[in-house]
Amino acid sequence: MAKTILVTGAAGFIGSHAVEQLLKRGDCVIGLDNLNDYYDPSRKEANLREVMELAKAKKWSGTFEFLKGDIRDRQFVANIFSQHHIDAIIHLAAMAGVRVSIDDPALYYDVNVMGTLTLLDAAVGRIGPKKPEKLPTFIFASTSSVYGNTQTVPFVPEDMCDRPLAPYSSSKRASEMLGYTYHHLYGLDCTVFRFFTVYGPRGRPDMMAYKVLDNIFTGCDVPLYNNGNMYRDWTYVNDIVSGLVSAVDHPLGYEILNLGRGEPVLLSDFVKGIEELAGRAAKLTSTPMLDVDIAYTFADISKTRKLLQYDPQTSVPEGVAQFWKWYQTAVLRSPA
Repeated sequence: MAKTILVTGAAGFIGSHAVEQLLKRGDCVIGLDNLNDYYDPSRKEANLREVMELAKAKKWSGTFEFLKGDIRDRQFVANIFSQHHIDAIIHLAAMAGVRVSIDDPALYYDVNVMGTLTLLDAAVGRIGPKKPEKLPTFIFASTSSVYGNTQTVPFVPEDMCDRPLAPYSSSKRASEMLGYTYHHLYGLDCTVFRFFTVYGPRGRPDMMAYKVLDNIFTGCDVPLYNNGNMYRDWTYVNDIVSGLVSAVDHPLGYEILNLGRGEPVLLSDFVKGIEELAGRAAKLTSTPMLDVDIAYTFADISKTRKLLQYDPQTSVPEGVAQFWKWYQTAVLRSPA
C-alpha cells in the first residue's frame, strides 16, 4: 500500500536518492527543500530533474510534489501537515559539514536543532490545526561525527557520544535527544541513523570524491589531511537509502542505528581508486589533521542488520566507479 512520505532536503545528495527509491516503489512523496546556496542551487535542481526524468522514463507509479521552503518556518511546515496525511518523515535537511560549522555555529544550531524541533512539533500536532489520528514515523539523519574521538572501535550506537568535536556534531546529537524526548512524551516512533561517510552519484561538491576529481580536472586546491593516513567507513548512497526506506516500513519505537558499510578504507587508497578510473593523478596538498577530525571511523552495523535487515551491497571500488560514471556526465559534460 502506497504511503505518503515527507522528505526534507529532497533536492540534495541523499535526499534525491531517497525520493528516487520511494517513487520507484510507488509511494506519494512530498519533497521539501529551500535550495540554499551552501553549494550551487543549480546542482540541486539538476538532481530533481534527473529523478523526474527517470521516473517518467521508467513509468514508476509513485507521485512527487516539490515544495520550496524552510524547515524553520513553523507556519509553512504546519500547512504541509494540515494539507496531507503524512505516514513518515525522512528528515535529511540540515546544514552539513563538520569543518564549516566552526565558522557559523549559530546558523548550524538554528537550522539543525530548531528546524528539527519544528518538524517534531508538526509530527505530533503541537503546531497545525489538530493532532493527527496516527503519528507518522520520524526518521532522522544524524552523523558518525557524534562519536567524537571515541576509543570504542567499531563505533556502537550505545556509546555515550557526549564529547562532540564540532558544532555540527553537537547540533546533530542535540537533535537525536529531541527525538527521544518526543518519543517519550508523545509516543512518536523515531529512528535515528548515524551516517558514515556517504558517497556516490549526485554527491555534494564539498565531499572528498568530488573534490579529488575537481582537483584532477580543474586544478583547484584540495587538502589531503594527514597525508591520507585516515580511515573512513565509506558507504555508498544506495545502501544508505535502503536503510532509510526499511525504517519507513518498520517503526521501532526509539532506536539509534549506524548506517555504514562496516569496512574502513584508508583515505589514500580511496583517492588512488579515483585516480585509476580518471587515468590521471591528483595533486593534493598535504595538510595536518584538524582538531575536529579523527583518524578512524568504523561502524558496527550488527544492530541495524538485526532490526532492519540492513545489508550493504556496494563495495568501495564498485561505488567509486558509479560516482566516476556520474561525474563524467553531470560535471565534465554539462554545459558551462
